[in-house]
Amino acid sequence: MLDIQGQTNVTSLRIGAGAMKHIGQEIGRFIVATMEIPWKVSRDFLGANPESVLMIETMEVDWLDKQLARFPACDTFVGIGGGMAVDAAKYFAWKRGLRLVSIPTILSVDAFVTPAAGIRKDHEVLYVGETSPDPLIIDYDVIRTAPPELNIAGIGDLFSMYTASYDWEHAEKMGQSEYPFSAADVARARAILQELYSLLPEVRNTTDRGLRAIVEGYMKLNTICLPAGHYRVEEGSEHYLFYELEERLKRPFIHGNIVGLGIYLMSKLQKNQPEFIIQVMDEVGLNYHPSSMQIQRGELLASLLNLRSFVNQRPKLWYTCINDSDIDMEWAEAAIAGLRF
Repeated sequence: MLDIQGQTNVTSLRIGAGAMKHIGQEIGRFIVATMEIPWKVSRDFLGANPESVLMIETMEVDWLDKQLARFPACDTFVGIGGGMAVDAAKYFAWKRGLRLVSIPTILSVDAFVTPAAGIRKDHEVLYVGETSPDPLIIDYDVIRTAPPELNIAGIGDLFSMYTASYDWEHAEKMGQSEYPFSAADVARARAILQELYSLLPEVRNTTDRGLRAIVEGYMKLNTICLPAGHYRVEEGSEHYLFYELEERLKRPFIHGNIVGLGIYLMSKLQKNQPEFIIQVMDEVGLNYHPSSMQIQRGELLASLLNLRSFVNQRPKLWYTCINDSDIDMEWAEAAIAGLRF
């Protein structure tokens, strides 16, 4: 285990080149949740054959429950791939009360360390259940088979602390914080960001040190959020833009990249030194531009103009800068001017 003090939500950890070899010989009967490419690059390393392999098509809960009902008996669920595959395995392990093994093949989202599974119900994001990987396997050789931009994307879900922490401070100033405000937690989140800023070349080049920095960043974030009982320092207005776009366009995105787009725009709405965080995202090579996600200019404008109404209709979403900002066409057009479509 990495020398991280606190509650990481990782029961055990294997990290390094070749870390996943022969894991299948240690976990009894197992079922794999994965996708075509991750399965192709990883299946020969397991050292045993699974009872079943499910290719994840969607995170809609009705589909997941249908698959779960068809599974044979097993001891362990193994998630191999990106956020969807890992979240699906988390959901199945939680529903069956069985062991979870998480083997991310890209680091684009923090699903492999968070307790709840991110599912969808009628395209709306829901977080359910509680799981902890045993082990979490970070195999540098497998992870680097993915295009570098998919691993660089992992830092987007950490950079979200830049805007989310500001949103929590703003909510406190407005008397709207849903939780007792903790300046210490905000300071700890910003300390994680400072560590990442010093390692941007390593992350951009997907070195062992850079990949490890992303994993450590996620685990350190958990030591803040799990004792607090919420992820207020990491989820805010930048995620809410992503939720609106996903519901509007009814398709998934590379999580870190779409969150990066949210950081780009919401840091401007916050007037939170956007030039700084944009420069950081550019330096590390985070692919946050709409052109990389097939988001059209008109779609993004419509999303921005609808954003306040979107969050006001969802009382479970925390108070952020969106709640008391007037986003009109003039502001929206100016905000997206530097983006590539």
